[in-house]
Amino acid sequence: MATLKEKRTCGQKCEDFGRFVWNSDTGTLFGRTPEKWVYISLYYVAFYVIMTGLFSLAIWTLMYTLDPYTPDYQDRLKSPGVMVYPPTYVEEDVVLSYNTSDKASQNKMSNYLTAFLKGYNDTVQLSNINCTRGKYFIQDSFDAPRHTKYSCRFDQSMLGNCSGLDDPTFGYNGTMPCVIIKMNRIIRFLPNNGTGVAPHLNCTILSGHRNVDAIEYFPTNATFDLCYYPYYGRLAQPSYVNPLVAVKFHLVNDREAKIQCRVVAHNIAYQDSYEPYQGKVVFQLKALK
Repeated sequence: MATLKEKRTCGQKCEDFGRFVWNSDTGTLFGRTPEKWVYISLYYVAFYVIMTGLFSLAIWTLMYTLDPYTPDYQDRLKSPGVMVYPPTYVEEDVVLSYNTSDKASQNKMSNYLTAFLKGYNDTVQLSNINCTRGKYFIQDSFDAPRHTKYSCRFDQSMLGNCSGLDDPTFGYNGTMPCVIIKMNRIIRFLPNNGTGVAPHLNCTILSGHRNVDAIEYFPTNATFDLCYYPYYGRLAQPSYVNPLVAVKFHLVNDREAKIQCRVVAHNIAYQDSYEPYQGKVVFQLKALK
């Protein structure tokens, strides 16, 4: 019959643990002699040095193959999106609504545009250069300061009566409001596939035709000049600004209309139902009494 194992006391367990930490009979520390501790320490040091070196080499190889100025893989649209300012939304629709007798309502709209155009201030744009109009500004090298590319100047004053310089209310104190249309950036995108034809903006009235007496564009040719293309990315062109087209609507009668503003170019799509802002923007314009 097997004998029961004798139960060890707490003192005996502490004594065993102390002998495990340092055994004077065998000269071991935690079960290994100092010589073996040196060997195993050197092994792990060498192991982690090699692993760190391999990891660093892999990261260096990856970064060496990447272009810091252009992503290798882009999930952006092939056709640029189009935005309208002031950006006021009601659920998923863009509704530009203001009250001609409410100063706060008017200021809300004009303040949007004032803030948006700060980067287009004529003084701010002095850091950019005057480019040759009507030609793509293709740059094969980084000749600008700090190893960058030059950006073309777009002054706020180029928006004429919708610049906010002569009329800080942008027409929102009456029935001739301004909206600003911007085309989103796509790296190295050339409008009209490099044919030298500038894309232009075309605004049409979808409903409420009798409520719009006239439409004015600024610049007057309603084009996004070719000198702002191609765009090389934020790192290459840190001072780049999007070209803009401003539109002034003369509202009459009920002073309400549904409007579509489309950028017209051969390689800018606008009929994709899954991308409602691709190539165009649709918005409601209301001047309440």
